[in-house]
Amino acid sequence: MSAYVGRFAPSPTGPLHAGSLVAALASWLDARAHGGQWQVRIEDVDLPRCPAGMDRLILGQLARCGLHGDGATWWQSRREAAYAAALGQLLQRDRAYPCACTRRDIESTWAASGQPHERHGERPYPGTCRTGLAGRTPRAWRFRLADGEPPVQWVDRRLGPRAEDVAAQVGDFVLRRADGLWAYQLAVVVDDGAQGVTDIVRGEDLADNTARQILLQRALDLPRPRYLHAPLVRAADGHKLSKQNGAEPLELSDPLRALQQAAMVLGLPPLPHGRLADWLAAATQAWAGLMA
Repeated sequence: MSAYVGRFAPSPTGPLHAGSLVAALASWLDARAHGGQWQVRIEDVDLPRCPAGMDRLILGQLARCGLHGDGATWWQSRREAAYAAALGQLLQRDRAYPCACTRRDIESTWAASGQPHERHGERPYPGTCRTGLAGRTPRAWRFRLADGEPPVQWVDRRLGPRAEDVAAQVGDFVLRRADGLWAYQLAVVVDDGAQGVTDIVRGEDLADNTARQILLQRALDLPRPRYLHAPLVRAADGHKLSKQNGAEPLELSDPLRALQQAAMVLGLPPLPHGRLADWLAAATQAWAGLMA
């Protein structure tokens, strides 16, 4: 690992909310506590879901909280060539293949096998197109897991030792979707590698993406970052606060108050009031002590 490089990568499908600020603050504090860089990347690879101007609104929200990125902001929507090159590299190494399956096809295959299915769980891909399309038209592109792929193991700086059997729980996963858009897993790994990211600090809800991203890092000869998955802000019903369940946009008439609430979620002690810059400096020291 070289000098610390962290990042915050919001999806501009809506404004930042309280949960977003917790993730942003955690990643900013970790970068500053390590004397490193903090980069901002707009993950707008799914452009149809991103309202015009939402990216600028998010950047403005971060600025109101004193969270300024180092260097130029990146937009995934401008990175098409890099993702295509990565897919080409995986194809050359026989680590990707075209897939003609619809969701219904996958469900039908599993139903025919007679195996039970959790009501809200997603079926692992059964490998239907691994050996060819049998004359069908390709719809998507998938990552080819190695035969006998062992569980992926890593250590999260907050959650501790982790492991996931991607073959059993996910199967060969999508790299480019049937609608032509690049999948999150490929885009984030390519961009983290290109930006030299050494440390990924993000919400705990994204922890189950880590194993797939580690497999892609290996296949593309990219270094593995360190991971820290921060606690989540939860709604009254116990579910994660998110744009999908109607989370309210950040109230930033008093940015320091919003930051103090985010700091409480992260387990930081009460910090003295005052200027925003002074509070952020004190929070950085507190974070360094918490993570020591």
